[in-house]
Amino acid sequence: MIYLRRLRLIARAILISISILSLSACSEQTEETYSPKFSAAPTTTETEYIFGVHPLHNPQRLFEVFGPMMEYLSNNIEGVSFKLEASRNYPAFDKKLYARKFHFALPNPFQTINAIDRGYKVFGKIGLDQNFRGIILVRKDSGIKKVSDLKGKAVSYPAPSALAATMMPQYYLQTHGVDVMTEVDNRYVGSQESAIMNVFLGQTMAAGTWPPPWNEFRKQRPEVAEQLTVIWNTEPLIALGLVALPEVPDSIIQQVIQLLTTPDEHGQGTDVLWRSEFSGVVDPATNDTYFVVRNFLNDFAKKVRPLK
Repeated sequence: MIYLRRLRLIARAILISISILSLSACSEQTEETYSPKFSAAPTTTETEYIFGVHPLHNPQRLFEVFGPMMEYLSNNIEGVSFKLEASRNYPAFDKKLYARKFHFALPNPFQTINAIDRGYKVFGKIGLDQNFRGIILVRKDSGIKKVSDLKGKAVSYPAPSALAATMMPQYYLQTHGVDVMTEVDNRYVGSQESAIMNVFLGQTMAAGTWPPPWNEFRKQRPEVAEQLTVIWNTEPLIALGLVALPEVPDSIIQQVIQLLTTPDEHGQGTDVLWRSEFSGVVDPATNDTYFVVRNFLNDFAKKVRPLK
């Protein structure tokens, strides 16, 4: 009996010893497994810049046109990437631009002036100045012959802040004998395409737009465009502005304008702008370049309607 008891005690002691050794081995293995490791090379982070483009077309078309341009810039400027942001309409774009959400932006000249007043700086412009003009469309069977024929009629535009497609056509009507605020039913329908479709469908008698979206519309919807005609052109003003926040390093801005003003042999860069019907023209510019727009806006506010 006493002999059996001693055997049990000896066996228990052996088991305890084995357990202690096992725990010690696990502890050593754990410490070795989770010991921190340090790399000689520091981790690099890429700076992402948001590039906003005002609603020249619907968002899908904007990505088709300007998406490759973002890729071109990202591939050729070290340590940064560019992300295109489209907006569903002018108010949505204005809200983001004026809240300084975009690092870079391509606004119309009216929005460019407002961006300057909110701290952005102009570093370039895109397109030919002679092409930045308003056009007024009517149906070929509308019977509209002279400006006064629009008195009491509805006219569609993209948005109040669309300079070439709204403000310049309204200025044209005002200076050709029609009081825009009292003798015309002004309808702001949200986009260039909607303004054109409104006149085609007979919901308005005329539509304000400008050459790039009209040319694109003729390509995409030739059967509809065939039933419309450009009845009047406004005087040209100045092409679209390229702006950047002051927080963006000058070295990055200079690389952007250098890339955009240099044709790309691989078919991206400024070649993409030709597809957007800006003639592939990109020029350096400054805030002072757009002083002519302030003169127009002052005249517009006196003769047509107040600006917000």
